[in-house]
Amino acid sequence: MKTLHPVSLPPGLYLVSTPIGNLRDMTLRALDVLTTVDTIICEDTRVTAKLLQAHGIPNKPLLVLNDHSENKGRSAILSRLANGESMALVSDAGTPLVSDPGYKLVRDAQDLGIMVTSLPGANAPLTALQLSGLPSDAFCFIGFLPSKSVARKKEWQRWAHSPATLLAFETAPRLLDSLTDMRDVLGDRDAAVVREITKMFEESRRGTLSELIAHYTADGPPKGEIVLVVSGAPDNVEMDDAAIDAMIASALDSMRVKDAAAFVSEQTGRPKKEIYERALIVSKQGRDE
Repeated sequence: MKTLHPVSLPPGLYLVSTPIGNLRDMTLRALDVLTTVDTIICEDTRVTAKLLQAHGIPNKPLLVLNDHSENKGRSAILSRLANGESMALVSDAGTPLVSDPGYKLVRDAQDLGIMVTSLPGANAPLTALQLSGLPSDAFCFIGFLPSKSVARKKEWQRWAHSPATLLAFETAPRLLDSLTDMRDVLGDRDAAVVREITKMFEESRRGTLSELIAHYTADGPPKGEIVLVVSGAPDNVEMDDAAIDAMIASALDSMRVKDAAAFVSEQTGRPKKEIYERALIVSKQGRDE
């Protein structure tokens, strides 16, 4: 194991990727930063403590920031950063802010002029995309799928006309139902079930959605953590206005109107001015509801 030595770090916020399975998938730079920072911000102190122990990193102050504590704890963290502390933000596994809390902390820190930087590393969606054998020139990660079929179908409908390859997290017990919902909404597209990435039983199973449904109907649900990857819409599929508005509404969940309009315009090929005007209407409807 590498002997760890503290390095000279300027004050600020360091976004540090951690392994998604194999503990050897830690970069040397990540180890240096975690050894040196004043405090590590994490989702679960037990998970992060095990990671630090596995890599021989001495005891570090751990501060919890998760979905339940983000708004309450953010101001205290920002105050400490503004006073010159160096802090690392990690997730339980993978790249921070990917389906994890923290983007508001990054945004507010940058607005205050605090240095924020990222240390790239393990990332489940990108690794699954590599292993899927599906087009990677354009892709969208839509996060964790809803647990109920109606909500899942609604989510896929928002992305049904996107030409980009789509990626989502799913659990093993819901896999078969989820694949069926995908076929119902998207049609029988090429897809891949990628699971246990970087672990002993890593597997990437590729086929049409019907072929995957048949396989898991016969064999039962697989074990482990799963990323679903499905090919984008065929070139000859055009979006109607209702589908455009649904895509805009989804983008507005995490983007400002201007950014959402630019994203949807790029995804659909519709003129930016048209999409921006539609986004203003959709945004106003959302506020009025």
